[in-house]
Amino acid sequence: MVAATVSGGEIGRSLPRLEGRDKVTGRAEYTHLMQLSGMLHAKIFRSTVAHGRIKSIDTSAARNVPGVYAVYTSDDVRKVIAEPYYGPAFHDQPILAIGKVHFVGEPVAVVLASDPHVADHAAQQITADYDELPAVFDEVEAAENKTLVHDELKPAGTFADLKHLKGRKGTNIALDFRLRRGDVDKAFATAANVFEHTFRTQKVLHLPLEPHASIADYRDDGITIYSSAQGPSFVRTEIARLLGWPENRVRIKVPYLGGGYGGKLYIKLEALATAMSMLARRPVKIAHTMEEHFYTITKHPSTFRIKSGLDKDGRIIARKCEVWWNGGAYADIGPRVTQKSGFTASGPYDIDNVSIDSYALYTNLTPAGALRGFGVPQLVWAYESHTDMIARALKRDPLEFRKQNLLRDGRPQATGTILKDTAIEKVLDRIAERLNWKQPFDRGKGVIRRGRGFAVALKAVISPTTSVAIVNVSADGSTTLYCGTVDMGQGSDTAMAQMVGEVLNMPAESVRVVPRDTDVTPYDMGTLGSRSLFHMGHAVRLAAEEARTKIGDLRRELAEPEGSNASLADLFRKKYGMQAGNIVGTGIYKPDYIPPDANGLTTNATPFWMVAGSGVEIEVDTETGRVRITRLINVADVGKPINPKIVETQLSGASLMQLGFSMFEKMHIDGGQVTNASLADYKIPGIHDVPPVMENEAVDTYQSNGPFGAKGVGELATFGLSPAIANAIDDAVGVRLTELPLTAEAVFRALRAKANKPLEDE
Repeated sequence: MVAATVSGGEIGRSLPRLEGRDKVTGRAEYTHLMQLSGMLHAKIFRSTVAHGRIKSIDTSAARNVPGVYAVYTSDDVRKVIAEPYYGPAFHDQPILAIGKVHFVGEPVAVVLASDPHVADHAAQQITADYDELPAVFDEVEAAENKTLVHDELKPAGTFADLKHLKGRKGTNIALDFRLRRGDVDKAFATAANVFEHTFRTQKVLHLPLEPHASIADYRDDGITIYSSAQGPSFVRTEIARLLGWPENRVRIKVPYLGGGYGGKLYIKLEALATAMSMLARRPVKIAHTMEEHFYTITKHPSTFRIKSGLDKDGRIIARKCEVWWNGGAYADIGPRVTQKSGFTASGPYDIDNVSIDSYALYTNLTPAGALRGFGVPQLVWAYESHTDMIARALKRDPLEFRKQNLLRDGRPQATGTILKDTAIEKVLDRIAERLNWKQPFDRGKGVIRRGRGFAVALKAVISPTTSVAIVNVSADGSTTLYCGTVDMGQGSDTAMAQMVGEVLNMPAESVRVVPRDTDVTPYDMGTLGSRSLFHMGHAVRLAAEEARTKIGDLRRELAEPEGSNASLADLFRKKYGMQAGNIVGTGIYKPDYIPPDANGLTTNATPFWMVAGSGVEIEVDTETGRVRITRLINVADVGKPINPKIVETQLSGASLMQLGFSMFEKMHIDGGQVTNASLADYKIPGIHDVPPVMENEAVDTYQSNGPFGAKGVGELATFGLSPAIANAIDDAVGVRLTELPLTAEAVFRALRAKANKPLEDE
């Protein structure tokens, strides 16, 4: 389908974000700051062991704290919700621990009080006794199934391709995705060169500056939940399922979000807040502290073993990928990450023979879920480091080696889906041009050595998913947009308003975007995976086009002459004799999709491909191992930018987030205990970590099946930065790191190992 376009002048305009004034003036309302009349505050007592049977929970001291309203455990929860298990892929996570705990920090009991400080103090008085069980923390070890996290698998039924796992026992593998293309073993047997490496990524946090928060207000005829949720439609569906209610008795209202990055997707606190409000018969608010981020949801740690076979001319003829994803104690959306990103593990390369095994593993750690990039940064870290290592081993230019093997439009990706509107080579060329790759480079002197590196990547959008939008033109001609996409700082409200303005030929500033409220705004699968601009953008376009068609019909009905300049308000008055009436347009968008076969192959894996790359110039202090990024380049294929300034800020924001994951962020875990669960000990990027030179570019492309030629951007600059830095370190000082983060200590240790000087010699 080719999207219709008109010349409304809104597409391609760098309009300031519509909600910007509310945010900078402090008028924006966030769930974390909301108060309801009669509201109680909930504070959580959490497990102190990684795996164990609950022998007893003593809440007596907490109940005796003055000001405490109630203390609840899972026994109480089951009085109001018979089967209190939730999750998007598996119904495996209890609202409060039932019988066992599966990770340090798992909610075990809750204290309610009118004063949050009282509730917090009382929660600290609760004690629990556990019969500790063996625990498993490493994803590869978990795959051996020697220590089991759960007794059996409980797929939710949301995803048809998981239903066959129901009742499976004796395994920590929540999903094993398999892709086979060509004859990999035969190709390896004929290869002139074979290279094999293993790469690891660490456990890190989303860390939005607004922690998770939910308020539930239960009434006999329904429940209203105020939540910092990225997917209010899913929350509504899941709460209705838990309560056995129709969806129209569940209302989800989403104020402004102070960031999400995937961490506020699906159900997080909403089920617990619901149960507490049902028990207390009063509104209940759960607002996490920053520390509680560490016990809620994280990024997937991973291990990726990759093997490539090349012919005598340097073409990659075979690639074998084995990826283990550490999903923590509950599956969350891990099985989707395992498959939907897993099938891109072979990278943006034209390889006839590919084998991919991608495993979602349960372990006794904080659950892992979607985080900006949806697993692709972990994959790119491995395959773009691996690609550079091959080029250097063959004494080939890393740029020319990539270009020799690159996927191009008209060729099949590993799944068999033919690439279209996928500007991989254009992105790669622009990075090389900006780096002056073919020109001499200052390598530094003395203890400061300089290097440069780059990486390029490919990602599929999650499919199939559905979005619905409504455009309402009032009798005075003013226009309102209703859509479920949650603006959490990415500027989606502004972009959607620009699309409405483009179709209806009006300034985007005049379009009101209604705050997310499931009683008012229609269904959307969720704000995730860079899908919104494409999917919701199409729904918005279709709704606006239907409204435009109805306006044209009204003009004809009223016998308006061709070229009449009568305003919309004039038309309504002429039709109804007063300022009355509405014109409503609706749009529903769900792209075509063909599920993969038993070998993981399909001719239609995704409605569009995301392409991006990063290039860096760095300095390495060989006496300390400290790496300083002096120049950072992000180049992406976003189709036609709807709002170029928002595209630029999304690229820079994503890359700085990934810079933290690349250079220093890591949850340190000892026996299941997080030992740096505070921002005093868990370092995130600060102003001094920002490279002095940052360049962001969207290459000149057009997505032929996108709304106005556009596609998503939010995740793109997370893809290639980690391997680009590692490649630059190798270029500067000749050491190769295969595990994130790339700390000064890791670089220094590698330098000492290269020089055959153990640290003990210092």
